[in-house]
Amino acid sequence: MLTVTDLRSVDTAAADLSRIIPRAEVDVASMVPTVAPIIEQVRDGGQQALLELSERFDGVRPPSLRVPAEALQQALDALDPAVRAALEESIRRARTVHAAQIPSGSTVELGEGAVVENRWVPVDRVGLYVPGGRAVYPSSVVMNVVPAQAAGVDSLVVATPPQKDHGGLPHPTVLAACALLGVDEVYAAGGAQAIAMLALGVREDDGEGWLCAPVQMITGPGNVYVAAAKRALQGVVGVDAEAGPSEIAVIADGTARADWVASDLISQSEHDPLAASVLITDSEDLVRDVQAEVERQVPGQLHEEQIRVALTGPQSGVLLVRDMDQAVEVSDLYATEHLEIQTRDAQALAARVRHAGAVFVGSHSPVPLGDYSAGSNHVLPTSGTARFSSGLSTVTFLKLQQVIRYEAAGLAGVSEGIQALATDERLPAHAVSIRLRAD
Repeated sequence: MLTVTDLRSVDTAAADLSRIIPRAEVDVASMVPTVAPIIEQVRDGGQQALLELSERFDGVRPPSLRVPAEALQQALDALDPAVRAALEESIRRARTVHAAQIPSGSTVELGEGAVVENRWVPVDRVGLYVPGGRAVYPSSVVMNVVPAQAAGVDSLVVATPPQKDHGGLPHPTVLAACALLGVDEVYAAGGAQAIAMLALGVREDDGEGWLCAPVQMITGPGNVYVAAAKRALQGVVGVDAEAGPSEIAVIADGTARADWVASDLISQSEHDPLAASVLITDSEDLVRDVQAEVERQVPGQLHEEQIRVALTGPQSGVLLVRDMDQAVEVSDLYATEHLEIQTRDAQALAARVRHAGAVFVGSHSPVPLGDYSAGSNHVLPTSGTARFSSGLSTVTFLKLQQVIRYEAAGLAGVSEGIQALATDERLPAHAVSIRLRAD
């Protein structure tokens, strides 16, 4: 049963809810020393180290680190037609949404001979990590590759764990998704060692040339070891985020269908034993009915034991609130990865939400829609980081570059002011640089 916490008498604005609101405890910092030797092993040992680490952690030694082109094509040729059609539709919708995210540059004229241009430039080479532990994630291939392609990234590489059941190759559906998207540089590597490979690069065995050239940015979700490796290597490369366990919060009132709410909470919990499923409601009747539906729907689920662990863990539960005003306050404090709103006027309520990775409005917009084919991206901020960060998007793969074009007249207009500021800051050489051009 989901634990119920009654917040109806709590002053949400004044109280410290950090100890009350459910949250999985994941200490990425404590794992950095654990992954540091793995990173050094990859740095020193290259390809052979990666193969040995795969054998150690994944239970299989890949026949080669880079997946052969014929394996990608064979996976696509053997793909179930229904799955292929679904992937193609997901790709089509994602391309449409992510193309609309491309920011337009601007040229600002500040006066005669004084122009600043804002120019968006794509990253040259990106490493995209696709997890492969408890489930198969071809959808994560789509969510990582499509925005990078929309941004105009020239070089894309996918790293995904080798699978013992597939002779050391990654899962064939993941390979098929790569082939569908035109990504032909794919590596059978997972975990912290894959992040190290992407960041540091791996030479050919003879030391001549790159087997996998270093990337400038790494994106994609993964376990705590992947997150720790990203943290350890941030600065060597750019990273999107440190993904924590997946989360859903559902704001619902008495009009919501209990069976739908329960199924959405359950669907999130099958990701991971640490996955968080939280219901925020002002209806005691809905709480009772959702609890009953959970007990009815969970038995017989493929991941029944894991679901029960997730739903009964400290990261999941019910938050009973006075009204929908307090529901929004609590939701913003929680800043969940996925927020569903199943209320009378869901759209109006959604407009008031400030902090959530993605907001799913109305009873026919469940989170699994966003996981696959809504057109939105499912790589989203977790662990409350939606208070200050966004999900993966086309902009993730772009850099804002400012181009300054001043002529003599433009510089003359600010010359005296710059010299005064430079002198006040005790940087006289700066003032001289400007004065020489003014003379």
